[in-house]
Amino acid sequence: MFDFIRKEPRSEVITSKDANTPQDQSSGHLVQSDAGLMDPNSGVKRALKTRHLSMMALAGIIGPGLLVGSGGALASGGPASLLIGFGVIGIIAFSIMQSLGEITTLYPSGGAFTGLADRFVDKAFGVAVGWNYFIIWVAVLANEYNTVSSIFVFWSDKVPLWGYFLIFWFFFLGFQLLGVEAFGEAEFWLALLKLAGLVAYFIFAIIYASGGLIGQAHAIGFEYWHNPGAFNGNGFRGVATVFVFCSTFYAGVESVAVAATETKNPSVAVPLAIRQVFWRIIFIYMGSAFFFGLSCPADAEGLASGASRALKSPMTIAIQNAGWNGGVHLINAFIFLTCLSAVNSSIFIGSRTLLFMAQDGKAPKQLGWVDKRGVPMSAIVVTNLFGAISMMNVSTGAGAAYTYIVNLSGVSTFLVWGSISFTHIRFRQAWNYQGRSVDDLPFKSFAYPYNAYFGLAANLFLALVQGWTTLSPFNPGNFVDAYILLPLFPVIYIVYKLWNKTKFWRLGEIDLDEGRRVDVDSAVVVDVVDDKPLDKQGITGYTKKLWRNF
Repeated sequence: MFDFIRKEPRSEVITSKDANTPQDQSSGHLVQSDAGLMDPNSGVKRALKTRHLSMMALAGIIGPGLLVGSGGALASGGPASLLIGFGVIGIIAFSIMQSLGEITTLYPSGGAFTGLADRFVDKAFGVAVGWNYFIIWVAVLANEYNTVSSIFVFWSDKVPLWGYFLIFWFFFLGFQLLGVEAFGEAEFWLALLKLAGLVAYFIFAIIYASGGLIGQAHAIGFEYWHNPGAFNGNGFRGVATVFVFCSTFYAGVESVAVAATETKNPSVAVPLAIRQVFWRIIFIYMGSAFFFGLSCPADAEGLASGASRALKSPMTIAIQNAGWNGGVHLINAFIFLTCLSAVNSSIFIGSRTLLFMAQDGKAPKQLGWVDKRGVPMSAIVVTNLFGAISMMNVSTGAGAAYTYIVNLSGVSTFLVWGSISFTHIRFRQAWNYQGRSVDDLPFKSFAYPYNAYFGLAANLFLALVQGWTTLSPFNPGNFVDAYILLPLFPVIYIVYKLWNKTKFWRLGEIDLDEGRRVDVDSAVVVDVVDDKPLDKQGITGYTKKLWRNF
């Protein structure tokens, strides 16, 4: 499952343009002109490199959602609930990525899984998936703007909250309009810095728990697991609350499918990126859950306080408790760095989702326009406009605004993930029905069909129960916030289906050939940097072995 050198069957060529693209026979990679880098169907530019997509899968979209929002999850459920929540949702995310890897590697087409839902299930189903997915990224984007504005208010309140929002709104809009190359390169280096920052904090947490800091009176060990307690006195109720937070933190692992259309070599990049998600779950999510719970008490003052104009991260509180008050600014600077990456990724994923839906007739066609550089300007502007939702911070406070938006988007995450599993099941059923061999698949999902059915069942279950804590005692506002988007999926599906009279495809009617794209020879060796073999760049011997292991 974690092999880094694979022999892949050559995919079927579906257009003469793809078939006539020259190849470098010595490396097995395509030789593409600038014109050949433009996707003929969507008009976007295929400019993302293998390392870009791999780093997006490993550390992309990790931002204040994890570093700050986890404070709310820790306060609601305690350190054990946080660890259980990250673990359970991590298993589900791994299942989803296996399903997504199999179909996206074979069909790296515009629209990602929303387009694949059209062809393997029903166009009305694809419409419902697409709009729910867009809602997720609108919510994520609003929360990122909420956090970055709050950080600057914490540093200086000379500028009003809305003023900071407008400054960053125009900055990110301008950067996104530079094109996908700028996005990919920025994400690569920002992701590396995020990984370095998390490693530094993990080391600090170990030293702090062990009593090794200068001037530290005693080792705290697992003190916070006993006081206020592993479950913070909330038991399973706290675990259930954490599920919603964790689903939002994990949202983005599937974004490699959205970026596949703009990737030079998806047959190489997508399988490698899918495998990176496993390490993302183990190191980043599970590591963060463990060390946040180890170093920060769940009842700390200001942890996800609804009245506060600024958000506090478990990292901030841990450093303050360790006696370094000046470290607050260092942590806020690190969170701000992650905000740059998270907002950037949110606009990218949201705009591409809107672009492909518009080009497929699921959204206003004006949003499907792409300029000659391959930049979907209309979709980028409209997506970024939704960041203004973060301005509810002005009246509710940053902590409350964050919780409202997270609850609003949590159910959509479960519905979209469940739809990916269902789409994968339909694909495999059609593949077998039409007499295709599983050996012809360039990427095979782990433990199919059990993995796919588990993903479907688990996500449907969590979508239904994620708001049950609002029932006793019954809180009408929180109940609506938790469940208002649940009926939206079937409403969109039924209304679009009845209005447009779409068809639920039979297995024999599903087209399994259209949209398959060839980028490399049948022998795929994924020891590459910037889509060039390591040997061609003078990287050999021990250094080559080290890169493969990384």
